[in-house]
Amino acid sequence: MPFDPSSFREYDIRGVADRDLDDATVTAIGVAFARRAYAHGNTIVVGRDCRLHSDRLFAALVRGLRSVCQVIDIGVGPTPLLYFAEKHLAPAAAVMITGSHNPAEDNGFKLLLNHASFFGDNIASLRDDVTALLAAPLPELPVVGTLTERDVRAEYLDAATAGILLGPRRMKVVVDAGNGAGGPLAVALYRRLGFEVVPLYCDMDGRFPNHHPDPTIAANLHDLIATVAREGAELGIALDGDADRVGAVDASGRILWGDQLMILFGKAILAEHPGACFVGEVKCSQAMYDELNHAGGHAEMWKVGHSLIKTRMKETGALLAGEMSGHMFFAHRWFGFDDAMYAGARLLELLSRGTATLKQRADELPVLASTPELRIPCPDLIKFAVVAAVTKTLRARSDVRDVIDIDGVRAIWPHGWGLVRASNTQPALVMRCEANDEAALLKIKTLLEQTIADARRMVEAP
Repeated sequence: MPFDPSSFREYDIRGVADRDLDDATVTAIGVAFARRAYAHGNTIVVGRDCRLHSDRLFAALVRGLRSVCQVIDIGVGPTPLLYFAEKHLAPAAAVMITGSHNPAEDNGFKLLLNHASFFGDNIASLRDDVTALLAAPLPELPVVGTLTERDVRAEYLDAATAGILLGPRRMKVVVDAGNGAGGPLAVALYRRLGFEVVPLYCDMDGRFPNHHPDPTIAANLHDLIATVAREGAELGIALDGDADRVGAVDASGRILWGDQLMILFGKAILAEHPGACFVGEVKCSQAMYDELNHAGGHAEMWKVGHSLIKTRMKETGALLAGEMSGHMFFAHRWFGFDDAMYAGARLLELLSRGTATLKQRADELPVLASTPELRIPCPDLIKFAVVAAVTKTLRARSDVRDVIDIDGVRAIWPHGWGLVRASNTQPALVMRCEANDEAALLKIKTLLEQTIADARRMVEAP
């Protein structure tokens, strides 16, 4: 099948596995990436999630990697386990085979090179090398490097529990892993910490038979909310397909989004480290920035994307970063990578150190009218052009107080704000709005929807 370069995105490689990631393409990715890694050492760590095609992709990738380097296979598990292995084993590079929160037919690769995220121009350069390799049939590749297996789950659990400072209180928690790769490890972690855990869809099944593994979509949390109520649990923790996104619900069934969790986590960190720096992203509530700044912190708005956020954290020395989508990056007592399992443990830690339940803590959070993260289908080939057209239109409006364009366009009105940006992982636009009340929210949302529709017609016009 023809090579599709659109699978090479801003901060990872992702596409429909059986259409975009055939064996030849994946092997070429392995060759091209291993050649880069060899400048920093001769070992690459590889992990994979539980999707049905992950084993095939693993075999094809390793065929290319071993033509240059040695490979350490950490087996099937969540992305944070791969990140931990990269820190723990200190290889030249690491690759996670995962479709993350995408549909079951999708898969892809998250890459690290020389202890840093591999993204942006590096992925574009890798794409060019893969294109050149596939210009002719791949020759027979030599097998230069060994393939060894290494189970790091016990070391992960040891390190994670060592970074948790519990108080005296314990509560019942329901964990919904959506049949993704993080369920078994998350359950083991919370039980080791002494909490009563009720597993929900924690057996790995790459078909995701119960619900789509994405906690940013409220419908995917219905079973978690019902189970928390039925079990009399204080909270529920939800993981996405590769456990780098976390979601939470309280005993009343209220969903706490990533920016709300950031307020709770950030204030707890400020109690230990006054003046700490934090990094959020353009979808996060203005209330998050205001609350952390008013508490004595320094909260910065940045671009969406795990690679971009981690890079910015290193640049600023931030102790915590987070995305509205539930990526939580703890550099405070952890390694700074996005780890939903560890973030859940930090939430349990926070609750254990006081008498207030999660519901009581959530009751104290600022209440603004807001939409969830809304995704509007839009072809990859035109989504950035549509955002550019939306930006131009919003800049020209006299009622817009400010426009922030560090990632898409966040237009600010006196009564609220609205965001439109191109997804870096899916053929979609991402929209989110927030306002002082429901009437103002509806006004902003309707205006943005119409602006997007007009922009798309303009972009698609012959």
